[in-house]
Amino acid sequence: MSKVRILVLGTGHMAANHARAFQADPLVEVVAGVDIDETRARLFCEQNGIARAFGDLDEAIAWGEFDAVANVTPDSAHYPTTMRLLAAGKHVFCEKPLAETFPLADAMANAAEAGGLVNMVNLTYRNVPALQKARALIAAGEIGEVRHVEASYRQSWLVGNHWGDWQTLPMWLWRLSEAHGSKGVLGDVGIHILDFTQYAVGMAPVSLQARLKTFHKAPGDRIGDYPLDANDSALLSVAFENGALGVIHASRFMTGYANTLKLSVYGTLGAIELDHGSAFTTIRMCSGTDVHTQAWRDVVSEPVRTNYQKFAAAVAAGRNDEPSFRHAADLQRVLDLCFDEASTRSAGIGPL
Repeated sequence: MSKVRILVLGTGHMAANHARAFQADPLVEVVAGVDIDETRARLFCEQNGIARAFGDLDEAIAWGEFDAVANVTPDSAHYPTTMRLLAAGKHVFCEKPLAETFPLADAMANAAEAGGLVNMVNLTYRNVPALQKARALIAAGEIGEVRHVEASYRQSWLVGNHWGDWQTLPMWLWRLSEAHGSKGVLGDVGIHILDFTQYAVGMAPVSLQARLKTFHKAPGDRIGDYPLDANDSALLSVAFENGALGVIHASRFMTGYANTLKLSVYGTLGAIELDHGSAFTTIRMCSGTDVHTQAWRDVVSEPVRTNYQKFAAAVAAGRNDEPSFRHAADLQRVLDLCFDEASTRSAGIGPL
């Protein structure tokens, strides 16, 4: 069987992860890299053992010797680049968020579906075995009917220097500036904790209230060319289709946490708690007779296929897999509602 030929589009700091993950898959050959900065593209390809480098996407499409693309461009470039690739008949594995707004994400999903092309989004925490285990246990009824959910995405790079000095590094400053395309912490990692939560419980929110907060961080709320106006903390109060309630939040001011996702799901017969950080994962459950003594027991998680492996296999088989563009568009619809709802509340309209 011939290998799936993948092109990496965008050669910034996340692109190396894609290249390494796909190169480790025996189904895949990474054949080219593309970046609007051709010098950076050539350096990336040299460092990762990739044969071809391009400084223009149209030039790469005209070359055409690839089957699929890992789109690792900035958020605002996902829509225009992906639409050109879909029009050229290429399968696409896109970084999150799929697009900046639901209408754009919906158009991308429609185009991929109409073309019969494999389309997936790199919601990376689907790769966590403990999340897959939690989903399976909840779906099997091990904790009964879900009644309450608590979830958080915790970062603190605005407090600590563990990822560098955010006040001097453009890679962090742009994330704080709406003028530079940022949707704040909600757009950056809110999509991850939203997917993490609803994937585990097998339900999407049917209603929500949202609060977004931008904190004062510098004189005049600006550093150089970067107005610091994107949200730093987001709080969502949600209801699920079965009536369960949930609180989902994300912040860059959760001091003491570099990058940690926490999820607690409470049901009528038990509960599951999951912690996942860069260097650790724990999952435990309180169920059965343990609910009377509040005893918690660790749960063993089995290895799972990564999004990269699933995408390559989907292209090889000609069948789509999850998380799809359609799913990512549905997530973006919820995020858009959060921005709209928070805007309404900040204007003094709506419930408090």
